Amino acid sequence: MAESQPQRQPLEAAGSSRRQSTSTIRASMVIDASPQPVQSPQHSPTTSSHLSFTRTSPHFGPLGAPTSPEWRRRRLLGMGNEGQTVLSRASTLESSALMGDEMYASYGSLGNSRSRAWRKGRRHSGNGTSDHAATGGNDFPSDYVGEGLLAPLSRIQSRSSTFFGQFRRPLSAYDAGFDVNTEHPEEEGARVNGVRVWYSSFTSIDWLHDAIKDSSRLRRLRNKRTSFRGRLRNFADRSIGWIIVTVVGFLTAIVAFLVIRTEQVLFDLKEGYCQGAWWKAKRFCCPATVKLAPFQTYVTHGLPDEIPCKRWSIWSDVLGPHVGPDGTHVGDENWVIEYASYTVIALALAVTSSILTLKLTASTRFVTRKDSGLSPSFDPDSSETKEPAAGGGAPRRVMYFASGSGIPEIKTILSGFVIHGYLGGMTLFTKSVGLALSVASGLSLGKEGPFVHIASCVGNIVSRYFRKYENNEGKRREVLSAAAAAGVAVAFGAPIGGVLFSLEEVSYFFPPKVMWRSFWCAMIAAVTLRFLDPFGTGKLVLFQVTYDKDWHAFELVPFLFLGVFGGLYGAYFSKLNYRWSRDVRNGTWLKAHPVVEVVLVTLVTSALCFLNLYTRMGGTELVYYLLAECRPGDYHEGLCISPASNNPGPIVGAIALALIVKGALTIVTFGIKLPAGIFIPSLGVGACMGRIVGIGMQWLQWNYPHWGVFKSCGDEAKCVIPGIYAMVGAAATLSGVTRTTVSLAVIMFELTKSLSYVVPIMLAVLVGKTVADAIEPKGIYDLVITLAQLPYLDHKQEYLWGACQITDVADKSVTVIHPDEENTVKSLRDKLQEAVSTGIVEGFPLITMDRKLIGYIGTNELEHALAQVADEPDAECHFYPAETRRRSFDAASFTSSLNEDGLGYRDPFDLSLYMDRAPLCVPCHAPLELVQQMFVKLGARYIIVTDANGAYVGVIDKKTWIAFLGELEEKHA
Repeated sequence: MAESQPQRQPLEAAGSSRRQSTSTIRASMVIDASPQPVQSPQHSPTTSSHLSFTRTSPHFGPLGAPTSPEWRRRRLLGMGNEGQTVLSRASTLESSALMGDEMYASYGSLGNSRSRAWRKGRRHSGNGTSDHAATGGNDFPSDYVGEGLLAPLSRIQSRSSTFFGQFRRPLSAYDAGFDVNTEHPEEEGARVNGVRVWYSSFTSIDWLHDAIKDSSRLRRLRNKRTSFRGRLRNFADRSIGWIIVTVVGFLTAIVAFLVIRTEQVLFDLKEGYCQGAWWKAKRFCCPATVKLAPFQTYVTHGLPDEIPCKRWSIWSDVLGPHVGPDGTHVGDENWVIEYASYTVIALALAVTSSILTLKLTASTRFVTRKDSGLSPSFDPDSSETKEPAAGGGAPRRVMYFASGSGIPEIKTILSGFVIHGYLGGMTLFTKSVGLALSVASGLSLGKEGPFVHIASCVGNIVSRYFRKYENNEGKRREVLSAAAAAGVAVAFGAPIGGVLFSLEEVSYFFPPKVMWRSFWCAMIAAVTLRFLDPFGTGKLVLFQVTYDKDWHAFELVPFLFLGVFGGLYGAYFSKLNYRWSRDVRNGTWLKAHPVVEVVLVTLVTSALCFLNLYTRMGGTELVYYLLAECRPGDYHEGLCISPASNNPGPIVGAIALALIVKGALTIVTFGIKLPAGIFIPSLGVGACMGRIVGIGMQWLQWNYPHWGVFKSCGDEAKCVIPGIYAMVGAAATLSGVTRTTVSLAVIMFELTKSLSYVVPIMLAVLVGKTVADAIEPKGIYDLVITLAQLPYLDHKQEYLWGACQITDVADKSVTVIHPDEENTVKSLRDKLQEAVSTGIVEGFPLITMDRKLIGYIGTNELEHALAQVADEPDAECHFYPAETRRRSFDAASFTSSLNEDGLGYRDPFDLSLYMDRAPLCVPCHAPLELVQQMFVKLGARYIIVTDANGAYVGVIDKKTWIAFLGELEEKHA
């Protein structure tokens, strides 16, 4: 286009040309069952000067579903360039957020960073020239348009009419349910808050907007209760939430059952296999060998009168060349074969889990329709994609959604931020399979924490099949809170503890109805897992124990000591793990070779854990034996000491070695690129320390019963129960690591099925958290959030504002739009591109020349609106609702289709539809604590700062505020 823009056509002439174009387009839109040949854009008649919107509402148009970011990018960047055809809206007739899965990634459930059609278009044609050159610089091959962008409507109809098509997620815009043209006063809140089209990854949701939208939806629904059909719809609306959490609880239990059973088989595979039934773990292959020890594993070689199992073959019997007279292998060769097989299989399991995590759940794979087409993180011509930082600045490193426990990311999502793909189907599959592999490898990690992530994935997938939750991010987080409770319920067999864990640690918004639904969801999950019986013992978890003795007053002193130990360990573990991850894992060559790190950690773990009985067994088995009470006839892997032996030295030494090895390995293991939890390793370390203290107290009571502190015992031989000390130590250590209190105490109550130990557990938990907070204010999850630069606003933290003012935080350099000036489509595109390129700005304040605030429009809404009218780059856009009038050119196909659908006429250049005309404002002289409360309690996405006269000063969005709080913490550290 020449630099001097030609004079714009008068409105009357423009309307005449648009009417002619409309009649032509609508005459050609005859939908039949047979596919019609379609021309590609570069060979189609000239229609770039007309509004070529097709009648496909509500899938397209102002309230249409998100289009491809690739399409938006090339449509916006191509406007005004001579010789380059701007793709018309009709060219996306077949593409949709769900139907076009062969072209683009969907909402995030499946991770396809590039479409097959796009990769096909990038290939060279047979004559040696690229398709890019053949299509006039559009990078779209001719067959690509015919097969993807211009596919006939009959293909859409045939897909949606299938049986499985009835179960697809709803295809619509985020605010498709809004009656945007209503003039009723009660709808004013919905109108002035503007329309949202979608939320991009790592942007904050608008809690206020979602609350207003749901309130408006409920009002319209309640007004229809006069008829039977209306009452039925109201009943269905109230019931749908309960149905969803029921399904989520049921499916979570099934996934947990499959993960546990798979992990058992693979874990025992390092030792041997079951003849004739290789898919069975040893406890199911040889049930007769577990009569004396119900939770015996293959490491129980010292059990007296152990019943041999002929069906179980160990690898030394299968691979060894020398056989002794009794049929077993003798000498060092037997040991070498067992160690080699153990290490090789452990390496195979861990590396497979890591490769699945890296290849299937990298964040760069999840380029969805809700991502900005102008963002530097999305560039179809680039072979590398980087994530924008939470608070701007340098790009964030690539995330791997299936790695770690997932709880820090779940906290971030529930706080109101969006991470597309993190709770999708691909992540659910990879997390479940990878978790079974990583735990079975014998690494110092657990599977209980990742169950929260798995349950949240199930909750997200199920809820998005219902429009009530699909199109309301705030409502969907209610389901995610209930799903998190179900995850803890299947992990510990503690439904009440799961609800409290979701309330205390994970959830950000937890109204009473969410608590009831969370309790129901957790109960359904626990009951379902109880019937599935994954361990074959009738218990939900392996380390569920009971005690028949009460505690004594003199034991409060060792309980207090265990609380101090738990706090010290939790604080220094968090510090060391954070520094290891920051300085070694992310600061050396290991950052570029995560699989090598997994191999090295697995080799060290196998070398240190193979020789020790308590480090070699699984984490859950170790915790059970340490917590179990010794009754007559029990062996518990040598942990049961009788008064006759009176020699606890060897067993205490073995437990102490296991404590050191487990503690050290957990520091370097937590954070590697595979699914890994922190609950079981922390419980194991605390249980080891508690068992050592308990054995010591038991030995003192046996040898010095006349001491005054033991007078309450009398002649009772079993006065001191070491298992109780192990339980108290485990609770204290986990509290020191995660900083949970009430939920952890309730989980321990549900594990022991007794309230007799309320005081010891509560004392240890409180002391452990107090000591840990004094040394390191942040728990392990908060440190992971800091390390990963996740945009999480901690609503529990208190800050010292000092002399800081609101003007010190407000961003005064944000690009603004002046509605009283001429704003063409191209000029707004330029502003949008400049703002989005920084990765910081999420919207534009609308102010007059005298700095009077008119409203606010988000970058996603502006991008969506400009993509609709990119055919006319010189057309003027306006933001005043009063200018929404019926012009002579309102007969265009776009507005005509709106009228025929009952939505009325609307000028596509009127962008006031997307404006927030009632943004939250705060005067510049207000205290900073007011801003904090507005973000935390009101769920604000952005706050406009004004001066004493009400004039615009700047903007504080949520990510800017989080970055400021981070600097404030460093200043006062």
